Amino acid sequence: MKNRFLLPSFAALALAGCTTVDELPSDRVGETTLLFANGLPAGTVQLLSNGQTVTVAVAAAAMSPGEHGFHLHTTGQCTAPDFTSAGGHLNPGNKTHGSLSPGGQHLGDMPNLIVGANRTGSTEVQLEGNARDVIEDIFDADGTAVVVHAGPDDYRTDPAGDAGSRIACGVLKRV
Repeated sequence: MKNRFLLPSFAALALAGCTTVDELPSDRVGETTLLFANGLPAGTVQLLSNGQTVTVAVAAAAMSPGEHGFHLHTTGQCTAPDFTSAGGHLNPGNKTHGSLSPGGQHLGDMPNLIVGANRTGSTEVQLEGNARDVIEDIFDADGTAVVVHAGPDDYRTDPAGDAGSRIACGVLKRV
């Protein structure tokens, strides 16, 4: 009989340390499918918002294991094979690159995506700034691309983090 009261107590304790429901992203505001240069799918990206913040949720597949830099890029174009059509990192505040840079970071800078031995990886990153401004910067006249790089971002080398070649790309679309 006593055990029946312990389960709700443990559940309440576990939830006490979690984010409140009001802080959770509740609206999907954008999405894309990441593609490799050969046109095969490399994963999906969702932009989620709770009205106050914007979160980038990435699910990658078929990538080499290890760390991969991934960023929001300034132009919504993904022309294979090198995806340089996506331009540089999304940087409406004209900051330097990386979380370790004294003048950083770009709006498009995000922590490395870690891909496991099973060749999949996922992460969620909350973007800096209020939701309305971030969404306006992402869905500006020339759009925004999400780019995954071959290697890890060093979080300091300006302008791109020395993350290597671009291996996957997708253009964000409003939903």
